[in-house]
Amino acid sequence: MSASKLPASVVREVVAEILAEAKEKKRKFTETVELQIGLKNYDPQKDKRFTGSIKLPSPCKPKYKVCLLGDAADIDRAKDTGIDSMSADDLRKLNKNKKLVKKLARRYNAFIASESLIRQVPRLLGPGLNKAGKFPAPIGANDDIAAKVRDLSCTVKFQLKRVLCMGVAVGHVGLTEDELTANVVQAVTFLVSLLKKNWQNIKVLTLKSTMGSPKRLY
Repeated sequence: MSASKLPASVVREVVAEILAEAKEKKRKFTETVELQIGLKNYDPQKDKRFTGSIKLPSPCKPKYKVCLLGDAADIDRAKDTGIDSMSADDLRKLNKNKKLVKKLARRYNAFIASESLIRQVPRLLGPGLNKAGKFPAPIGANDDIAAKVRDLSCTVKFQLKRVLCMGVAVGHVGLTEDELTANVVQAVTFLVSLLKKNWQNIKVLTLKSTMGSPKRLY
């Protein structure tokens, strides 16, 4: 990242303000910190709409709920890890009911599915999870479930739709100043790399905790 555009010292300053504010007005929950982006010189109708994901060094959300979709062996592994799970039969019971699938999608931040079940998900549930942007990530029989869940909790996705603004969770107030600063710097660097004209497409960057006031970064 061009140091002149957004020095890490500026990010650190804003992060320190957000953490101090959160400490001062302690909430009953851990606030998420969101990077809010305003773009310019971009036409979502003509220009290519971008999408991209990056794994940040620290988790983006304080309580990250994942559900595993799999067979009996996978479900046993999920129990050992302490995460929720559902079998193909459980999914069939939802009967492709749009409301129930929507409710399921809202209950979890992400889904993982065994290789055997992932192909059946569209047939069993319809397009609901995909529409919610939560189509399951694949997990192999020998993959470490806990490590996979941590990877997902650290992953942020940038996706331009029809409007020139977006917001993504890049951390939470339970992180240290160093951890949150590193997450923000990496997220911004990656976002800029996705843009056609890089920094020339950035109009404004703001950082905000759930209940805090927005702080201008750029």
